[in-house]
Amino acid sequence: MNGHSVRIGLVQSPPVYLNLGESIKRFEQTVADCAADGAEIIVFPETWLPGYPIWLDDAPNAGLWDYPPAKRLYRYLFENSVSIPGPEFEVILEAARQTGSYIVIGVNERDGGTIYNTTIYAAPAGEYKTHRKLTPTYTERLVWGVGDGSTLETINSPFGTIGGLICWEHWLPLARAAMHAKHEAIHTAQFPTVHERHQIASRHYAFEGQCFVLASGCVLTKQNALDGFKSLNTEDTEVYALLESMRNDQLQRGGSAVIAPDISYIAEPVFDDPSTLFAELDLSLLRQGNLLLDTDGHYSRPDVFELRVNDRKNANVRFASEKD
Repeated sequence: MNGHSVRIGLVQSPPVYLNLGESIKRFEQTVADCAADGAEIIVFPETWLPGYPIWLDDAPNAGLWDYPPAKRLYRYLFENSVSIPGPEFEVILEAARQTGSYIVIGVNERDGGTIYNTTIYAAPAGEYKTHRKLTPTYTERLVWGVGDGSTLETINSPFGTIGGLICWEHWLPLARAAMHAKHEAIHTAQFPTVHERHQIASRHYAFEGQCFVLASGCVLTKQNALDGFKSLNTEDTEVYALLESMRNDQLQRGGSAVIAPDISYIAEPVFDDPSTLFAELDLSLLRQGNLLLDTDGHYSRPDVFELRVNDRKNANVRFASEKD
């Protein structure tokens, strides 16, 4: 690792909800602002592009079978999701190159006819890695496909290995074990909102992995969501009504926080404030806690426990002409 500290920025401001074109413009300005404030690692929340499908939790009719407004809303989300490769993806890589920062951003990723909950890790030199959420949780399964072990990725940086998991993946013990084996120095934990249960998961991960955890959440109101959908100029009144039926005015509350390897808060959770949260990580704190705990080293028992991770890309159709 180069140096003894790194400045990070956790973005809590919302996208232009469901509008990919306008959200990517907001992304560029936000990254530029964070870099101007000295951030070397910039983190956006879960599926920030073009927004977390919060209607699944808040709109009473969102899960009705074969319900036309819900199907059309899925189409709007699909049409405003990121393709990898694709033009918006290239904007993300270019932003990392231009600012010299490491960018971690959650996106809705479209591939074929499926949307995935994906994290993109972009490095200044043009390198990138992606991670697809392994297990969409509860109603999320209505809109997202499942990832596979081929995207349990990390990216190297001068500040140590950067990796991450998405939301309730932090409750998957074997996923945590797999990531701990990659020796993260900085772990990004992306959520819609980092409420108390998510704070517990993030602090637990920091101690178990003896790493810094950047817990990232978004601030989003119902009015933000309605205004974003209106910006698409669809004149789809039924879908607008579905979004308008969401029961809460404050849909996502942020709650971003920065946690040290000893589970103490470097930056306390910030709720209901769309401002970016900045903090300095003292990298000299890494490894001190390994005196007590190293789950992939002296505190493991490979003679008793062994985890096999299938890190191959899965596909239901394979053609003989394709390479593995």
